[in-house]
Amino acid sequence: MIVDCAVYERGKRRAESCSLRQAVAQMRDEHAFAWIGLVEPTADELEAVAMTFDLHPLAVEDALHAHQRPKLERYDDHSFLVFKTARYVDHDEVIALGEVLLFVGEGFIISVRHGDAGNMGDIRRRLEAEPERLALGPGVVVYELADRIADEFIGALGSVESDIDSIQSDVFAGPKASHASRIFNLKREVLEFRQAANPLIDPLDELMRILPPGFVEELQPYFRDVHDHVLRATQRLAAIDDLLSSALDANVAQVSMRQNEDMRKISAWAAIVSVPTAIAGVYGMNFRHMPELEWRYGYLIVIAAIGLICFGLYRNFKRREWL
Repeated sequence: MIVDCAVYERGKRRAESCSLRQAVAQMRDEHAFAWIGLVEPTADELEAVAMTFDLHPLAVEDALHAHQRPKLERYDDHSFLVFKTARYVDHDEVIALGEVLLFVGEGFIISVRHGDAGNMGDIRRRLEAEPERLALGPGVVVYELADRIADEFIGALGSVESDIDSIQSDVFAGPKASHASRIFNLKREVLEFRQAANPLIDPLDELMRILPPGFVEELQPYFRDVHDHVLRATQRLAAIDDLLSSALDANVAQVSMRQNEDMRKISAWAAIVSVPTAIAGVYGMNFRHMPELEWRYGYLIVIAAIGLICFGLYRNFKRREWL
């Protein structure tokens, strides 16, 4: 649905709302631009906007179906940008991804939001409170969104790193159990995070070098700053991924060691138990002629021998740390 449609002149909103045709008519005025916001639009809604602003059909198709990688595509008189947002849901240990797609041209910007993506309404209110910034045109909206996404990346990274610290404590000091499932799930979430963050570097790099229509040169240093933040976030993500791989290897090694310890204990107790079993088996075969059967203290001697041998084996295994 179309959640807002407004025209801004020198950074100030002209009216509360306007129609698409009114927006097109008014945005042609000097120092004015239209900002249309859509949230998960239907095909008919997006088609109406596309026909009004003459948007490229391939970009419109991408905006309708979403699930695009971050990118910047340039057409004759407008550009199409895709941003992925990432928010970490701590109690579920999952990365909630969203998507914002932007059509930007001289005198207009159209935002299409899918899922739990950057709060464009909050960005609009923030910029409307600073008309001197909004007067820079549609490009400042793109910068504000990119900067917010970069900040969300940093915040999500901090939460992920906190959970990794918890996992490391559990692996090396926690109960004797496998944490492979939790580590693998978090590693999968980090992979999705990287797929949202890593491709964002290229479009930001383009915006640093060559600004498309709708952007002013004053914004280039700001995009350079966002590019630096995203680049550092991707480097931290790579380090986190390596750390999770190491934690997974350590967990597997610890599980293997615990299994070996368990096998040693089982083998040691099996060896101890085999002593009375073997002796009892010999005397349980009911042979007619067994000299020991006539011994007055034969029973006590056998019991004592079993006890001494078992105790000797126990001491030996204990000394070798098998028990």
